[in-house]
Amino acid sequence: MSDVDAIKAEVKKLNAQATQAKMDLHDLSEELPIGWEKIPEVAKNCHDLYQRLTEARGRLKQAGG
Repeated sequence: MSDVDAIKAEVKKLNAQATQAKMDLHDLSEELPIGWEKIPEVAKNCHDLYQRLTEARGRLKQAGG
């Protein structure tokens, strides 16, 4: 597997995880005020995944993929 293919696979995986995290954040907001204690944890997870996804997309672009 080439570096580009490995990065593409990472982007695909992170994209799926980030989408799920976005849905988790949305679901949490829909249920408020129930579960308000989870806001920092769920938001941080969503933020971190989108940050990792953005970085992986940048690496993919630099690698020519």
